Amino acid sequence: MKKLLYPIIIGLLAVVLTACGSNDEADKKNDEKETKTTEKETAKATEEQQKQMEEMKKQLDKQKVDEKKTVAIVNDEKISGAEYNTVLSTTQMQMQQFGQDPTSKEGAKQIKEQTLNSLVGQKLLLQAADKKGYTASKAEIEKQLAEIKKQYESEEKFKAALKQAGLNSEMLNAQIAENIPYTKYVEKEIKVEEATDEEIQKYYDQVAEQAKTSGQKVQKLEEMKPQIKEQLEQQKKQEKLVKHVEELQKNAKVDIKI
Repeated sequence: MKKLLYPIIIGLLAVVLTACGSNDEADKKNDEKETKTTEKETAKATEEQQKQMEEMKKQLDKQKVDEKKTVAIVNDEKISGAEYNTVLSTTQMQMQQFGQDPTSKEGAKQIKEQTLNSLVGQKLLLQAADKKGYTASKAEIEKQLAEIKKQYESEEKFKAALKQAGLNSEMLNAQIAENIPYTKYVEKEIKVEEATDEEIQKYYDQVAEQAKTSGQKVQKLEEMKPQIKEQLEQQKKQEKLVKHVEELQKNAKVDIKI
């Protein structure tokens, strides 16, 4: 997205400078000179940014493993390098969003640990879901696939998004087929209590204080209550899910291969 931003800015600058230009010939020449200078500076900045992005991509790609390699074995079930690379990319992106450097020595170590922990936890939950008899029917898979496709304007854009994510149709279907029983298991087996009015009020007070400090307008509690309630309950579920995975891991055989 940032790569596309600079040419658009150049176009806008040209329009603005033309609209504001003087009838005086000298002014026109100055405007043209300034436009050319701005275009050169912007083009140079674009080129530098592109080089930085390409260099970052190269360093991030080095963290990937062979797709066919077994990165871990959880209760006799293998986790492939392909699965690892998919989760790795997401973890790298999350770290960048938090303003951290995923290419540093410490960052790379943290990413590897988080990726493996995530994969092992997911595998344990899927195995638990399978034991409980949770499955995904063909109709459920097709329905969820259709819902994903709805987010894109065309089939071409959908395929392009898949490619960018390092996936193909077969891999996506496999992920959906795993996601459905996983979701059913979490919804049915990981129960949490509803957020109380006291908890909601406490959370609201914290948000209101932060907003006030930064000079932002604070919404009324009544307006934010449903959103806060959902967020608190999701947080509770996440905390309980982490503890549940820890319990599953106590009785599991986990062998990390990388």
